[in-house]
Amino acid sequence: MRLSAVCLALLAGCGEALPAPEAADVAGLAHAQGQGLSGKQLFEQELFQGNGRVCATCHLEASGAIGPDDIEAAWQADPGDPLFRALDSDDGTGASYDRLRTDATFRIRIDLPPNVTLVDDPSATQVELFRGASTVVNNPGLEVLFMQDGRNATLQEQALGAVNAHFEPGRQPTVAELDAIAQHEQTKDEFYSSNAMKQWERTGRPVSLPPGTTPEEIRGAAWFDSSSPDGVCAHCHSGPYLNETGVFLQAPLPPGSRFFTALVSEFNTAGTALQTFAFADPSDPSAPPVIVESPDPGRALITGDPNDANFFRIPTVWGAVDTAPYFHDNSAADLQALMDHYQAYFQVVIGLTLTEQDKADIIAYLQLLR
Repeated sequence: MRLSAVCLALLAGCGEALPAPEAADVAGLAHAQGQGLSGKQLFEQELFQGNGRVCATCHLEASGAIGPDDIEAAWQADPGDPLFRALDSDDGTGASYDRLRTDATFRIRIDLPPNVTLVDDPSATQVELFRGASTVVNNPGLEVLFMQDGRNATLQEQALGAVNAHFEPGRQPTVAELDAIAQHEQTKDEFYSSNAMKQWERTGRPVSLPPGTTPEEIRGAAWFDSSSPDGVCAHCHSGPYLNETGVFLQAPLPPGSRFFTALVSEFNTAGTALQTFAFADPSDPSAPPVIVESPDPGRALITGDPNDANFFRIPTVWGAVDTAPYFHDNSAADLQALMDHYQAYFQVVIGLTLTEQDKADIIAYLQLLR
């Protein structure tokens, strides 16, 4: 497949529009006021007169997200579970759920920026994509951007977008309900991988990186050393939250950048169907458009900039050991698959070959980042 312009640049070096919150209809408002629902109840019980789904349907306590094993278990227990609704079936009619059961990816629709068109359907105003549910572990406390393409700036926006994208709601959440959901996610223990992470969110005092004690952990720690160019993992996992680019990243991105490509869409291990996008130059309508072929261009569909093609938000690796599967398409089922991906990534991008020992050392160190 053709690599995006930004991927080619990388090898040399480098929202979804949400409806505004509306007042709930009279019945919905009366329901919310009469029940006096807490943030926890809103997260775990409130349907918003929808299809049976709640926030906790796809954000399980163990991982903050949901994986193929969880979905298959739900299917075996009850094919009528709220997970299985026609909007996330294979063809959108509810006939089969093979993709959801195998990949745990959900159908989302993103409004195309004004300068972007689908080559195969130039009249389209939206594009349909399939992504996994982002984990909520550490996310509410350690993030300032939400969703894998960063299309939401607040937890309230994220919650509103999720309700409208997945619940098929009969009423809109109120501002007070969205605030309560956000507060719940930012205060309750189950949304943090450890008490240290929770205290970090409350006090603003970052937790120091553990040095490691075993030979494997000590070698693994060196990969996250942001003070050295040999700290290769720190190139994209620097900063107090380990979710931004560092000073030694070999690409034209400044330190502290929050979006980058790990070549997930470029490698397309998940085998997702490719789509072809044309990015026109808003400043020069006569210029030929930049063509990007990708299963999911990520951030570029929010910014309209082809230089952002296949970029996704860099996630924190605090607590990541418990939040599999990984990447926006769930293509890495576990830490070993994650390391296999980065073995290929580092070989392509910087000519570095990770050994099996290197991968084991990094996994050993990730076990400490809780």
